[in-house]
Amino acid sequence: MKVKIIDCNHEQDLEEEVNYFLYDIDPKNVVDIKYQVSSFYDNKEQIYIYSAMIIYHDLSWDLILSKSGFAKIVW
Repeated sequence: MKVKIIDCNHEQDLEEEVNYFLYDIDPKNVVDIKYQVSSFYDNKEQIYIYSAMIIYHDLSWDLILSKSGFAKIVW
């Protein structure tokens, strides 16, 4: 299993980045997507950070970890 974390300053940019990343992944390998918005004030303006964490299965990565002894594939 792997994760991809994407963060952007604009929600439309995050949407584009997430869709671009998901384009190459088989939908059945996506485990979950977590979304978060953070905001803070820097004494001049309100700043927003939009982020997403995509949790997905990557069989090639799982096989590498399995052969290295760091992890085992559990399906």
